[in-house]
Amino acid sequence: MLHHLVWATRYRQPIITPEREQVIFATIHAVSSNLGSEILAINGTDDHIHMATAIPPGIAVAQWVKRCKGASTREVNQTITADDSFGWQTGYGVLTFGQKALPYVIAYIDGQKQHHASQQLEPYLEQME
Repeated sequence: MLHHLVWATRYRQPIITPEREQVIFATIHAVSSNLGSEILAINGTDDHIHMATAIPPGIAVAQWVKRCKGASTREVNQTITADDSFGWQTGYGVLTFGQKALPYVIAYIDGQKQHHASQQLEPYLEQME
């Protein structure tokens, strides 16, 4: 099953720096792989991330998200020295989609920084709860 997921930093703080982004994405890829799930696209801005995933039916989406959010928070806080502590908000947004929509969803995720810079957003793909 294909999912588009989005979640934000605690209080929507703009704290996802390029250095943190690398750690977050690498950690989510690793956790997802360990769960037998594939990340099809991942990107974001300074206060939230989007991803397209293929989560196996035997894994609850909530459990997958919990593992990815928890591991990425720990990894960022353990490996990057910063004045502020990193953390995610409670909750997330999730939409399922079919194979036919996959190219559109991937393109939207890949263009996250540009979409937000130009304010050309798809509101239904930006919902977090």
